[in-house]
Order: sequence, then C-alpha cells, then structure tokens
Amino acid sequence: MRLIRTALPRRVLLAAPALLTLPALAQVPRTPAQMEGPYYPRAIPADADADLLQVAGQPRPARGQPLLLEGVVRGPDGAALPGARIEIWQADHAGIYLHPGDSRLAQRDAGFQGFGRAVADGAGRYAFRTIRPGLYAGRTRHIHLRAASADGRLNLTSQIYFPNDPGNESDPLFRRMNAEARALLTARISPWDGGERAGFDIFLA
Repeated sequence: MRLIRTALPRRVLLAAPALLTLPALAQVPRTPAQMEGPYYPRAIPADADADLLQVAGQPRPARGQPLLLEGVVRGPDGAALPGARIEIWQADHAGIYLHPGDSRLAQRDAGFQGFGRAVADGAGRYAFRTIRPGLYAGRTRHIHLRAASADGRLNLTSQIYFPNDPGNESDPLFRRMNAEARALLTARISPWDGGERAGFDIFLA
C-alpha cells in the first residue's frame, strides 16, 4: 500500500489557480455527509495510491474516460488542512465495484484500481487520477469519499456527483437533497488531458 503526498503536476497547478489563491473563509458550509454504501473494500488492495488509472503489475491502464479529481480540504473556519487524509472508491467503466458483494466481480476491469488514498499537501490540496464511473442499477454516477483531518478529529463520509447527469433526478440519494446540498456534492467539470477535471473542495466541520 502506498500513500501519496500529493504533488500536483505543473500543468495542474497552472490550470487551477483558484485552488491556490482561495482565501480562508470566516464561515463555510460543511460538506454534507452521505451513506458509505455497501461497497467499501473488505480488504484494502495492495495498490491503493492516488493513481487509479494504473494498477501495479497490470499490463494496461484502466478503461473509461480519464478523470482528474482534485480540490482543497478545509476546516470549519475555511483554513486549509494540510495532511488531511482522503479515500475514494467507485465503480469501473462498466459499473462494477472491487467488492465480493458485486455479482459481476468476475467481469471487472483488472486495470482499474477501484480504491485510492491520498494525503493533502501543505496547502490542503489533494488529487486523484481516476475515471468517470460507470452506471449500475438504481444509482446515478458517483464517487464515494472519506476524508479526515490529520489529527482525526474531523471526519466525513460522503459521495461526489456529476452535473447534469441524466440519472441524478431519479437517484434515491441525490433527489432527496435540497439545492444547497446538491451544489456542495456536485463536482465542477472542465476538460483535462483527453478526459475531464472534476473540482471538488471538501469542508470538514
């Protein structure tokens, strides 16, 4: 298992100046919590770093649309939280999880890591290389998230959604949220290196 203290590539830093200059806020809304769901890994895979596009020992990268998930982890006063720990887990391009409870596990993309960990840098920034998750019955596209401050006192379990996804309004979790909660759990999407960038700041309280 490798923990990556996220060093963002130069092109990412140049493309995301807002993350570098965003001032601490007097008051910030907490990122809404959501259920962990049934597919958190029963055993953490040997390769559990922040690059989900390539699994150690696999000859080819993940299938699907590449996605750079990045943002800043902040505390109740809006100040960045260096050393915050972030985990994500999600379905592969076909909507299959790295979990024995998924009935299609045998068809899962072995080139996709499915789970990753990162540690926020000195400015509270984190980043994962992953894919836009596939769909499975009953849910819209989403990425599961856990985050905690370096001292472990602030914790969050939640989910990240995609704007204008056709499945959002029929998703049982997304549709029950009010407009403010939806906005806080919806990533900001823009083009990135043959795929997409998903901006998602995490506010712990």
